[in-house]
Amino acid sequence: MQERPADNLELIKRVLDKDYIELHLDKLVVDEDADETHSSVRLVLSDTNGRIIEVDGDGVGLVDAIIKALLDRYGVEYPSVKSIEMASFTVSANIESKQDRAGVDSMARVTLGVLNSEGKLFEFSDESRSVSRSSARAVLAAVEYFVNAERAFIALYRARLDAKERRRDDLITRYTRELAEVVKSTSYAEVIEKMKRDL
Repeated sequence: MQERPADNLELIKRVLDKDYIELHLDKLVVDEDADETHSSVRLVLSDTNGRIIEVDGDGVGLVDAIIKALLDRYGVEYPSVKSIEMASFTVSANIESKQDRAGVDSMARVTLGVLNSEGKLFEFSDESRSVSRSSARAVLAAVEYFVNAERAFIALYRARLDAKERRRDDLITRYTRELAEVVKSTSYAEVIEKMKRDL
């Protein structure tokens, strides 16, 4: 069970409509050296367009490797995701959910706290019987959220420019209000900062 921030998510989804990108984890392969601080990951993802995306990453641990893999892949096309920063990471177990006597099959809840470039905290959670799977899905949810926030901001900015050219004051007011909401979810990127200055 995956949870994303409620802040602006419905607005972002409404703005992007069928262009909203959902990312799904299909496979996670982890290779860790137990004596060294090195982890390698391979993630196989699918998106709403049916594309299969494979990403690889290296880090000092599982979460670091996953974050680096996803930011390397999506940071090129969506530069704002490069400026997000991990603020917290917690794992908790719901022992009541155990199916086996030992309890090691209990549901694990991973919560990832992420700061955008303005210092606003966003939390992403996932719960499953696998800590590694939930860790990957929580990071994936964060990347999905910030990618779509950037895309929604740009879409609204362009819609506002079009409304100005057509002298549609009603739409200018609406898009300006929606831009002010979505900008709270974006993170620093040169293109976003330039558009913010133009408002």
